Amino acid sequence: MNGALLRYRIMAYLVGIGLLVLTLVGVPLQYAANRPEVVTVVGPIHGFLYIVYLLAAFDLARRARFSLLQMLAMFCAGFLPFLAFFVEHHVARRVENDYLSQSM
Repeated sequence: MNGALLRYRIMAYLVGIGLLVLTLVGVPLQYAANRPEVVTVVGPIHGFLYIVYLLAAFDLARRARFSLLQMLAMFCAGFLPFLAFFVEHHVARRVENDYLSQSM
């Protein structure tokens, strides 16, 4: 469970940061300054990392026996800026309280 949680947390942060760079830097540069370079580079990287994030989220949700709604919330966290950090925090606390504290 420790490994699955660590993988999920790393991917949540990477996806969250990538989405913030895209929405707060890349998109304004693309449309306001006609400079699409950031979106061209960061967009595909974010897309790839989101797929890896989905795998990590599914693995953790399966191991922690999350409900379908909880799993859906984890999956949607990569779509809205800042939501990945919020969901990651709550998921990590829940897993640590429910599963990791029992193994000590």
